[in-house]
Amino acid sequence: MHRRTLIGAGLAAAAAPLRRPIGGHLLPARPVPTPAQLRWQREEVAIFVHFTVNTFTGREWGDGTESPALFAPSALDPRSWARAARAAGARAMVLTAKHHDGFCLWPTRTTGHSVRASPWRGGAGDVVREFVDACRAEGLGAGLYLSPWDRHEPSYGDTPRYNDFYAAQLRELLTGYGPIGEVWFDGANGEGPNGKRQVYDWPRIHRIVRDLQPDAVIFSDAGPDVRWIGNEKGVAGETCWSTIDPAAVPYPGYDAPGVGEILQRGDPHGSVWRPGETDVSIRPGWFWRAEEDAQVRSVDNLLDLYFTSVGRNSKLLLNVPPTRTGRFHSTDAARLEAFGARLRAMRDTDAASGARVSRSGGMVELALPGPVTFDVVSLQEDIGRGQVVERYRVEAMAGGAWSTISRGTTIGYRKLDRVTPLAASRVRLVVESSLDTPQIARVSLHGS
Repeated sequence: MHRRTLIGAGLAAAAAPLRRPIGGHLLPARPVPTPAQLRWQREEVAIFVHFTVNTFTGREWGDGTESPALFAPSALDPRSWARAARAAGARAMVLTAKHHDGFCLWPTRTTGHSVRASPWRGGAGDVVREFVDACRAEGLGAGLYLSPWDRHEPSYGDTPRYNDFYAAQLRELLTGYGPIGEVWFDGANGEGPNGKRQVYDWPRIHRIVRDLQPDAVIFSDAGPDVRWIGNEKGVAGETCWSTIDPAAVPYPGYDAPGVGEILQRGDPHGSVWRPGETDVSIRPGWFWRAEEDAQVRSVDNLLDLYFTSVGRNSKLLLNVPPTRTGRFHSTDAARLEAFGARLRAMRDTDAASGARVSRSGGMVELALPGPVTFDVVSLQEDIGRGQVVERYRVEAMAGGAWSTISRGTTIGYRKLDRVTPLAASRVRLVVESSLDTPQIARVSLHGS
């Protein structure tokens, strides 16, 4: 999809965490999320939409020589994408406004390599406009991905010129389409048409986003708001901190020994709040190809992905690529609907509803109205106050005796533990180790 090569400028310095008075001294407080980061994480699931000339050539990465005439969706319908996303339980979508091939899905003034030069809508179309309008009509957040690597643009590799060109494209997207919830960057940095590589001006890029869309979160390997989880398999680390040391991943595309592990796990002593986003495709590839129509992920597999992403303190960004018609394939749409139904069936019924809750130190105990059966335990910290739990166990009382039914390390926004189905009259969370006083927001019990 977007994988990363190594050239880029350093990031702007991260803001220092708030400080708190203790014993008359100011000590660094643990990082906490901004309102935008908190909103982003609570969305839990978003749909990634990969769509460009590659959809019509069958390639994963275009080389920039593709004719705009290739882009000719016969029945483009972003509203149907948004309805499918809602059916899946997603609360946002992110569109590839420009991928590495450089073809722009909006009628940009910066290049002729765009929908303006295509036969679609007689050259008067704007996929980005239809996408954001569809998101708002269906109550979804809208996000945009603008590839820094551009294999078509002649100025790529002429660092000052291309940085101006890229900044102009970014400004168009962030001023012409209303509120944008997430701006998505990667560190892909291959050669351009002239055989040169570009040095991206990341501080400038981030300033543009902050100035024009102050409520948006910025995603990349290195943040500054949301980090990549380190793979495209849909799997966050079993230990997953939302905090990280910004010096460990200084710019997008940074590739050094151990970086993947850092992105997977985060850092309990990290100075910035930078939660992980777990991107994965519903198909083997990121763009639609007919030969993959029989290889769409099963509903069970999609549910597994939810457990290994959202259920490990991450957010799931699930790619669903439109076909050449401009609609999702019927198989993909059906899987999204069935996945959403499974999620709702699991989340909407809490067997702990009505329980009497007692708290003592690092323990939360639920006295249930009677024996209840469940096979999923959901744990949540109040992440608005930070993330501190580093080891815990869950115990259940069945038949008059306590037994441990799950153990784990981090909790964060949400930790989901699958357990052997059992009927219990009491359940308790025991925090065995934490970096500060644990603030447990909720313990709930579900059936999968």
